[in-house]
Amino acid sequence: MILANYINGVLQPPVAKVYLDNFCPATGEVYGKIPASTAADIDLAVAAAKEAFPKWSTMPAAKRSAILMKISEGINAQRDVLAEAESKDNGKPLWLAQKVDIPRARDNFAFYATAILHDTSETHDMGSAGFNYTLRKPIGVAACISPWNLPLYLFTWKIAPALASGNTVVAKPSEVTPATAYLLSQICIDAGLPPGVLNIVHGTGPDTGAALIGHPDVPVISFTGGTATGAAIAREAAPMFKKLSLELGGKNPNIIFADCDFDDMLQTTVQSSFANQGQICLCGSRIFVERPIYEKFKTAFVERVKQLKVGHPTAPDTKVGALVSQPHMEKVLSYVALAKAEGGTVLCGGEQIYPEGFENGYYVSPAVIEGLSFDCRTNQEEIFGPVVTITPFDTEEEVLAMANSTKYGLAATIWTENLKKAHRVAAAIDSGIIWINCWLVRDLRTPFGGMKQSGVGREGGFEALHFFTEAKNICVKL
Repeated sequence: MILANYINGVLQPPVAKVYLDNFCPATGEVYGKIPASTAADIDLAVAAAKEAFPKWSTMPAAKRSAILMKISEGINAQRDVLAEAESKDNGKPLWLAQKVDIPRARDNFAFYATAILHDTSETHDMGSAGFNYTLRKPIGVAACISPWNLPLYLFTWKIAPALASGNTVVAKPSEVTPATAYLLSQICIDAGLPPGVLNIVHGTGPDTGAALIGHPDVPVISFTGGTATGAAIAREAAPMFKKLSLELGGKNPNIIFADCDFDDMLQTTVQSSFANQGQICLCGSRIFVERPIYEKFKTAFVERVKQLKVGHPTAPDTKVGALVSQPHMEKVLSYVALAKAEGGTVLCGGEQIYPEGFENGYYVSPAVIEGLSFDCRTNQEEIFGPVVTITPFDTEEEVLAMANSTKYGLAATIWTENLKKAHRVAAAIDSGIIWINCWLVRDLRTPFGGMKQSGVGREGGFEALHFFTEAKNICVKL
């Protein structure tokens, strides 16, 4: 399949007619071509978005809402095709794409399509002196850059609020997983989205992404990806006074107290460790267990992890699919080797797997490692794969110090039946998102984002609509 850019309402080849290979993680084979877009393609897309902005930004919210709902309905109508494309492109189990990724992409559009019908503005009565009221105006052309781990899920998470609030968009999906973004282009065409309102340009970060970030007609940027890339974007954008939202890395603690519901905790911890091959920024990769139940947890957890089937994404019993690319697989395996060098003991997994018939795919068995200090590289650096460490603790103060020791602060999970302890620990953890006795239970109305080097700003709910708008205060003297 040869992909095309979606610019000014039509699908078109890259200006330079140069393409990249698209690999299938499950087989290691090239199965398509991706536009290697350059600054010339970005110039066309930004020009189209800039031209479309005046009409789209002043369109009544109800009319914008109706168009976005048609896109949501189009995603739902194509959910099986999109799920198959996502699984093939990313390596994740097909059932996971069917259950999570594509429904969430559909819901992202539906949520923001309806949210703009209920948005309100502020009015402040100053008595006889008059009153103030606040308008929120769309900014202009928004750059939306999304990662490869949840391709359509996170792509729409950015695009939907940007469009709903009246901005036009130039979006760049990851060149590692471009398939569903390409399919979304046709869905938008069929939904009657006006030309230029959304433009999807494929290519690499250094070429396509850099041209988009640095474009003088792009005043607002929403990026999800690695912390190093986020820092580079901030350095480029800050002198140009662009508005930035950066959702970056995580090294999330999972804190398990002895008074937890053990069975519920165990089942969820397996999921929070290895869902999507551990390639979710919210996965709990550092597991801290209170010492009285440490040995019980270790035995039961390792046994459960060993039962997770690693295999081809389309097999219904596959729990761990292929990693997204060969370079990423090699990175993950290098961290297992590092853990051993740092004195860790691999209790299970951490090896490349060769499923019969798919020996060239990028498969790694889920790894559980113990015996590491909380401040070693393995416990401080983001691995973003099916690798977790387990560490015992004795006191609340000790585990809080270990949990807060990294440069990241995205998410954390706490397991305890003690209500006071749960709230106390949650308040003390330096993370933007805390789950108590659950994991990845999401409400689209709530703010999403991290502290420290996990990002800048918040997405989700009205936080996202506010990010993609500028507040304008108007004072009236009576």
